[in-house]
Amino acid sequence: MLYAILCYNSEDVVGSWSKEEEDAVMGQLMAVQDGLAKAGRLGPVARLLPTTAATTLRKNGDTPLVIDGPFAETKEQLLGFYVIEAASLDEALDTARDLARANPGTGSYEIRPIMLFNPAPDLT
Repeated sequence: MLYAILCYNSEDVVGSWSKEEEDAVMGQLMAVQDGLAKAGRLGPVARLLPTTAATTLRKNGDTPLVIDGPFAETKEQLLGFYVIEAASLDEALDTARDLARANPGTGSYEIRPIMLFNPAPDLT
């Protein structure tokens, strides 16, 4: 089963990290990713640009409305995601726990099973 692990945190907090803090966190996350890759369980990983770079298309009857910025005001923002292979929800939760330990501070990880609708061709 494929699972998406959606990574939420305050982009103000993450954006305020020094280069040294950023490098340390990325090193810890890479250790988790390397383990998943060696086990053949790592799919795409993406880090999203800040919500200030977002554009939202909101359905509004027959005329969609295009809005600069994120779709909702929240304390935590979706900062990125992982796609992993896991035999069970428990195994996916174990991976999310590893990611949480690698990331300092608060935040949350939403785990959702994925049903492939239209697998994309290799984009690289």
